[in-house]
Amino acid sequence: MKDTLKPGDTHVFSFTVTDEKTVPKLYPESPDFRAMPPVFATGFMVGLMEWACIDALKPHLDEGEGSLGVGINVDHVAATPPGMTVTVHITCTKIDGRRVSFAVRAEDEVELIGEGTHDRAVVRWDRFLPKVAEKAAKKR
Repeated sequence: MKDTLKPGDTHVFSFTVTDEKTVPKLYPESPDFRAMPPVFATGFMVGLMEWACIDALKPHLDEGEGSLGVGINVDHVAATPPGMTVTVHITCTKIDGRRVSFAVRAEDEVELIGEGTHDRAVVRWDRFLPKVAEKAAKKR
């Protein structure tokens, strides 16, 4: 990872919620999820926060590097219907070797919908992917 990212750096990322990102679509195999209201799912909000952090990290990565989510602690405090745009504001709070921490805050067009923290680990894909393949080969 380059040394260009600094604590205090900010990034903004927006996404318009579609019906495909609502609770019933989170695990369509589950009758319990399918019975829930069609609002932006917490799982998709977490994914959007991760996406914002991935996007913020991209210019600071070396060739062949990527990042993986390794920690998340967020509250989802308000429902968002499909059609609204959610904007995620992130601030880099700490860099500890290859681990990067962010404060994350998501708002729809009306109010705050979620906030908390997210940590990512910067990895080299050429080291990470063989480990995953090795694990997959051990599947029982």
